[in-house]
Amino acid sequence: MRFVAPVAALAAVAAALTLSAPAVAAAPAIQITKIYYDAPGSPDSGGNTSLNGEYIVIKNTSSRAANLKGWTVRDATTRPDHGYTFGTFTLGAGKTVTLRTGKGRNTTTTRYWGRSGGTFAYIWNQTKDTGYLRDAHGRLADSCLYNSSRYDYKNC
Repeated sequence: MRFVAPVAALAAVAAALTLSAPAVAAAPAIQITKIYYDAPGSPDSGGNTSLNGEYIVIKNTSSRAANLKGWTVRDATTRPDHGYTFGTFTLGAGKTVTLRTGKGRNTTTTRYWGRSGGTFAYIWNQTKDTGYLRDAHGRLADSCLYNSSRYDYKNC
């Protein structure tokens, strides 16, 4: 019976260490990997080519295809026209989709926000903004913050 107390004490210490270990957050399966916030050319022209030079890249890092119908992308502003909602769209396992600001024909690898002309048609601020990706239930899936006028894009 002399060994009961030391064994119980060791078990209590092991349990305390297990409970106090920091939790490691898993990376989201669907994530923002890049925001190209300053379209090539100076100054930005507001034309469709310039608008499409501004984009966000989303990647499915899982081993299964993901249904993105109802998922949203937006920036930090509260303006209602700064949100994009995916229609029927499946992102393959390990695949990326580029969401361009301007207009074009949607494909399996590129989607278009559909904004047109004028200086107010751009989404991403050229020095500081945050991209938010939310699932179809409105839960935050991922975000990417940038704060630089030195670069044209941010790898997230």
